[in-house]
Amino acid sequence: MICAVVLAAGEGRRLRPLTGAVPKALCPVGNVPLLDLALARAAGLGLAGPDSVAVNACYLADQVVDAVGTRAHLSVEPGPHPLGTAGGVARLRDWIAGRAVLVGNADAYLSGGDLTALLAGWDRKTVRVLGVPGRPAEFGDHRFAGYCLLPWHRVAALAEEPSELVRTVWRPAEAVGELTVVGYPGTYLDTGTPRDYLAANLHAAGPDGLLVAPDAVVSGTAGPAVIGARARVEGTVKRCVVWPDGYVGPDEYLVDAIRYGRSGTVTG
Repeated sequence: MICAVVLAAGEGRRLRPLTGAVPKALCPVGNVPLLDLALARAAGLGLAGPDSVAVNACYLADQVVDAVGTRAHLSVEPGPHPLGTAGGVARLRDWIAGRAVLVGNADAYLSGGDLTALLAGWDRKTVRVLGVPGRPAEFGDHRFAGYCLLPWHRVAALAEEPSELVRTVWRPAEAVGELTVVGYPGTYLDTGTPRDYLAANLHAAGPDGLLVAPDAVVSGTAGPAVIGARARVEGTVKRCVVWPDGYVGPDEYLVDAIRYGRSGTVTG
């Protein structure tokens, strides 16, 4: 048996001020919260519902809890800071209960492929990480692409304390020849910085380069851009994201930026 854990406890410090009032896992990419994209990815593998999928929360946890609802099992960490990738999985040990586990970062943007290759032929004894070519090269010529597979014996050994999987599982497994990197054939972005977050949104906009929520109003000029729900664009936006309820005034010209609220702007 395999279960899935979506890690959504992080503070998203590199995305501030966007994450000042919204947890990173709920930031929209292509007008869909990152957390919803992660849950849909797990569902595509047949992993759905609170018996099969868990989500951890810490920073602005109430918002994550409300967003998840009954779609997954919830693990709310006591804070004030998250337990990290390894500590968060360790806290879910009783729920995992002997199963192997697919662990994914909620802020991972993946497009152009699925995770079936990560699972195919797995012996449930070794560790697998999803990777893409590029820098920083963390595993050979690959960098981590947001997902890994952990056998139960590795989960059972984790401590419920602030710690990261790279130090407690991946590197020890690599040292004894029990880690495999599985290449991801599509596009991966971690969305952790404004630049990558903006790039993920523009990628999600598709070949037309413009994605507008049905209830958004664009009376100005937009594109390439992603315009969120109830947003109003009266000026010009180019290579931009306008968040839900965002506003761009008639005299504004935004380029390579994220607009939140009536005037908040983060350059990408």
